[in-house]
Amino acid sequence: MITIQCRLELESVEDETKVLEFLRNFSSCMRYAYNRLLEGVSRKELKKHLQLVFPLNSRYCDDAILKANEVLKSCKERKQNPKKLVFGSRKLFEKLSKKHLTGKRREKLKKEWKEKRQGTAYSRGDKTKKGNLNLRFVVINGKLYLRINTGKGNYVYAKVHRNVQKGRAQKDKWVNFIKNLLIGKTTGKYVSYSVELKKRNGKIYAFVSFKEKIPEISIAKENGVIGIDVNASPFHIAYAEVKEDGNLKTFGRMSLNELIGKSKGEREILSWKVAHQIVNLAKEKRKAIVIENLKKLPRGNRGDGKKKLRKRFQQFIYKGILQKVEVLAKREGIEVIKVNPAFTSVIGQLKYAPQYRIDKDVAGAFVIGRRGMGFREEIPENYLKLLKKEEFLEYSLQRLEEKKKELKEKLEGENNKWKRKALKEELKKVNLDMKAVKEEIKILKSSGSDSATRQQTSGGNKSVRGLLKERRKSWRILRAVLTFPLLGKSFVRDFSPLKSVLVLGDWERMVKGLVPVPGAGAEGSSKKPPAGALSYSEEAEYKYPSQNCTNVQFC
Repeated sequence: MITIQCRLELESVEDETKVLEFLRNFSSCMRYAYNRLLEGVSRKELKKHLQLVFPLNSRYCDDAILKANEVLKSCKERKQNPKKLVFGSRKLFEKLSKKHLTGKRREKLKKEWKEKRQGTAYSRGDKTKKGNLNLRFVVINGKLYLRINTGKGNYVYAKVHRNVQKGRAQKDKWVNFIKNLLIGKTTGKYVSYSVELKKRNGKIYAFVSFKEKIPEISIAKENGVIGIDVNASPFHIAYAEVKEDGNLKTFGRMSLNELIGKSKGEREILSWKVAHQIVNLAKEKRKAIVIENLKKLPRGNRGDGKKKLRKRFQQFIYKGILQKVEVLAKREGIEVIKVNPAFTSVIGQLKYAPQYRIDKDVAGAFVIGRRGMGFREEIPENYLKLLKKEEFLEYSLQRLEEKKKELKEKLEGENNKWKRKALKEELKKVNLDMKAVKEEIKILKSSGSDSATRQQTSGGNKSVRGLLKERRKSWRILRAVLTFPLLGKSFVRDFSPLKSVLVLGDWERMVKGLVPVPGAGAEGSSKKPPAGALSYSEEAEYKYPSQNCTNVQFC
């Protein structure tokens, strides 16, 4: 869907008065419909009632209900209270509520608020109604006008103004739209377009939305894909290029720090630039794009003790970036695949970050790409063996109990109520992890029972419609027993120390320290570096080189 803007010019004061009255009636109708929808009134019943209350035809009343329903849905998606919505901008309303604001400044804000509250109208497109029934573009004496139905059969004609930059006429969407209008008038095959009128700064603008012609897909997932993962902390996009066989080829990151502190309009422009970079990369690599199919995004809750992160979330236009990537990719004939985001981060952290020694965000993008190609993520064999060891689970439970005790001590000594809430949330997560580990130990001790973590499904390149309940439980337990118990932190970016566990299941090495390398010293010619000379990740690479990772299957 493409939306383009043009300015309207009314030829007389009388026409302007009629149009402004019409905008006020429609805006009032939409607000009235919104309140009735909150009361549970059905659309059919409401449509009939609106025609009796407002001087608008049935189609306008139906469009008002449609817009009111969109506003209501948007409030619910943002987890806002629909009953507290303020039409015309709450921010402006709160400024006007301040008693010290007087004079020209107050009048300017009041005018702006009234324009947003009372200066809107909408009419959806329809091919059978010559493109649009109530707000229709017509050509009179070689000039373009918008015919505005201001009520029940009363029309006003507004002259349309929109400049076209020199040298860009062929690429301008407005030129193509007018061309299609003229062709439709000649052939009778009209283009459907929706029009929304808005009054801003004393002028009336029309926003025209219509479907564009999308070329056939020329770059499909058979050539491989690029998985995309957008992260709030650090604020960047991680991408991973996945080959046809499901293995990692290249990866990288794109910083989004430019978006921090910018206005809504500036963030919109910058996000389009980022989307262009992603699509150009896919075009250059001849790869399809895989993105997450997100419905809800965390925004944080006031008083959660994470002010900086919450502020970052408020400027986090993740869905907006992905929508722009999808639009631009389709225009270039690049296939876009949406996948279920469940456990992509956890799988990337525990399975691929240690193996490839990559950042957890890149690993998450890699899993997203593989899922888009239809690969199923099985739990590595050594992880499954590890979860059969009661000794390891008991150790993990003990470490979680130590963490719980530490958090309780911090909670008792913390007086700041906001920081206390953050500690309580962390304590809640530790309790959930402990509960999951205890259940697993109980199942292992039960004779004749088989834990969920032992169950393994067949692998291969199969269609993925989400993770099975048993496998979700397995990954959840793995995250609980591997993250803090072995790595020593609740939030970890470097998962490379898990390589020895992933390859050989050697969890004791991480707990008790470095152990002698087989074949070293008097029994072998190779020399082991002194203890403490290498980091865990370097020691893992020294002791268990990448080419020995035969038990980890990637395709």
